[in-house]
Amino acid sequence: MRSRYTAAILAILFFTLVSWNFVTGEKGELLINLILQGLDSNHYTALQIDDKFSEDVYDMYVDRLDVSKRFLLKEDVKKMEFYRKQIDDEIKVASYDFFELSEKLLVMRTKAAEKYWQDILAKPFDFTIKEDYETDAEKMGYAKDEKELKDRWRKALKWQTMQRLIDIMEVQEKAIEDNDTSVTRLSAVEMEEKAREKVRKSHEDWFRRLNKLDTDDHRATYLNCVANVYDPHTGYFPPEDKANFDINLSGRLEGIGATLQEKAGYVTVNRIVPGSACYRQGQLEVEDVILKVAQGAAEPVDVVDMQLDDVVKLIRGKKGSEVRLTVKKEDGTIMVIPIIRDVVILEETYAKSATLKSDNYEGKIGYINLPKFYADFQNKDGRQCAIDVATEIEKLKGEGIQSLIFDLRNNGGGSLNDVVTMSGLFIETGPIVQVNNRNGKPQIMRDRDPSVQYDGPMVILVNEFSASASEIMAAAMQDYHRAVIVGSPQTYGKGTVQRFFDLDRMVASGADELKPLGSVKLTTQKFYRINGGSTQLKGVASDIVIPDIFSKLEVGEKELEHVMPWDEIAPVSFNKWNAKWDAKELARRSAERIKNNPLFATVEEQSDIRKANSDQSVYSLHLETYRKEMEIRNKQAEELKEASKPIDGLDPASLLVDIEAMGTDTVKTKLAEKWRANLKKDAYIYEACAILQDMK
Repeated sequence: MRSRYTAAILAILFFTLVSWNFVTGEKGELLINLILQGLDSNHYTALQIDDKFSEDVYDMYVDRLDVSKRFLLKEDVKKMEFYRKQIDDEIKVASYDFFELSEKLLVMRTKAAEKYWQDILAKPFDFTIKEDYETDAEKMGYAKDEKELKDRWRKALKWQTMQRLIDIMEVQEKAIEDNDTSVTRLSAVEMEEKAREKVRKSHEDWFRRLNKLDTDDHRATYLNCVANVYDPHTGYFPPEDKANFDINLSGRLEGIGATLQEKAGYVTVNRIVPGSACYRQGQLEVEDVILKVAQGAAEPVDVVDMQLDDVVKLIRGKKGSEVRLTVKKEDGTIMVIPIIRDVVILEETYAKSATLKSDNYEGKIGYINLPKFYADFQNKDGRQCAIDVATEIEKLKGEGIQSLIFDLRNNGGGSLNDVVTMSGLFIETGPIVQVNNRNGKPQIMRDRDPSVQYDGPMVILVNEFSASASEIMAAAMQDYHRAVIVGSPQTYGKGTVQRFFDLDRMVASGADELKPLGSVKLTTQKFYRINGGSTQLKGVASDIVIPDIFSKLEVGEKELEHVMPWDEIAPVSFNKWNAKWDAKELARRSAERIKNNPLFATVEEQSDIRKANSDQSVYSLHLETYRKEMEIRNKQAEELKEASKPIDGLDPASLLVDIEAMGTDTVKTKLAEKWRANLKKDAYIYEACAILQDMK
């Protein structure tokens, strides 16, 4: 491992030296130079900054500038077209002429659009007119003139109003059916007006946020396009985005423990994290409106109409410090709530386990769910998923399990070191993954601990959204013949490694007035299985495929732009696990059960339906026609919901030590109950139990 860290240190030193000359000038100039030099010296793939590069950046940026095709006109795009092959020349000299033109055009069109939607929503819609609305902006292209653009806004607003109108109508219809007099009866005119008002408020919020965006925000989009041309996982992170990324990966932050949202210019409390500082303090409640924020006894800052990210920055702070929130309660009263900040643990991101009893398995099965491969790189005493999983295994062994289901569905990856350590819990010693650098010299990451924490039968559940680190673990366990991989035909297909570089550390102290600069995330390495194949694009193919509702949708790495290719390198030597099962025979038996399980027949039908619905982009704006279409979709959704009932033959239970730890905490108890209830409905877990029985 020493060489990997040495390479990282050398990269940082090089990055620092080459950026030393750019301590003067504008922030934008400094950023583009730092990012380009970082890409050139550290990215896995070296790209030529030429006309092809310029065209790729241009196409991506212009598309992202107006994804909905409701702001820019064809004439605007024509003005920008001049720069299609000039961007490479511009960024080499840190020029922003193209960006400045695009920002000017977007701001101008945003102001014009604000008048469009206000004028349109000032009048009632006629839902008896038979007309259609195309929702796929790519099929529409850019409007040729303002008349066409206004009509797009009209149809978009009419469609959104129709959605809300149907919701209001359904509530009233059900109230009439149930003879519920608590629901106010509204006329057709009043319902339409109420629906339109909801759309108006949502657009006020949207444009309030748009109007708060400044040059730094717009420039971040542009710089991201420059980086994304290298690959979709390389990008520029403004300071607040990097902070949020770290929180997401570590599952912890220092603050009060409340999730906030913006509504009509006010920041409101959306959720209180159980066990957090504000949860223990007890006065802050969901729907409270935050008016002011003070650091202890200091003068409070008025946060009305402030951007949500800026309010969050004021509220977050070091453990032990005090923040005072001036809030407006639902009853209109104003109060100041003092809260001592603490470490907020986002428990839902951590590994958790249960025991399972099933009528298709003789004995007791352990179940571990790992939402992500988390690690707290900022805190040496922070949570690490490999340690947590080892703890869960010991708890499960204490309850006498004979088999294990390890659930990596929807796990988007995370810490590479934890994958290696975690995989080592299930084998004696040996290679886990090969990591290749841009110099083409692969490094083998190994488990060197001869102890095996769990040596029994194991199924690993995956789906199309199991990515990166999840794929490394699944691939290693598959290559060792240590576990049976069960789930979607293949996993996501992200086989690359990224590293963050803090841009503030790459410049001399003379540029302090330009900081904070943010970070750049670069793809520096690629993963390879120990059998030599990459997990990039192809992912990991399941040993046993189980139908799911996403299987026919276009998802995964292969659907992204500028993806890195699949390739392979030489395999490494390893000793396979002495497994007793035959994967092909297991798959045959599972296929027979699935064929006779009505739930999976419903899932297959739903997969076809989702594919058809996903492909549909044109919708009727005629109310009755649209309602009939939605009735069909709702019926289909109900059929799946009806099929997803609790499974009588599946009995999940919380571990005794966990029940004891929860004690009288009713919030944690209810969360555990809800989790177990979802497990009991999970047909994939039920089938995994049967597969484990076949593996005996």
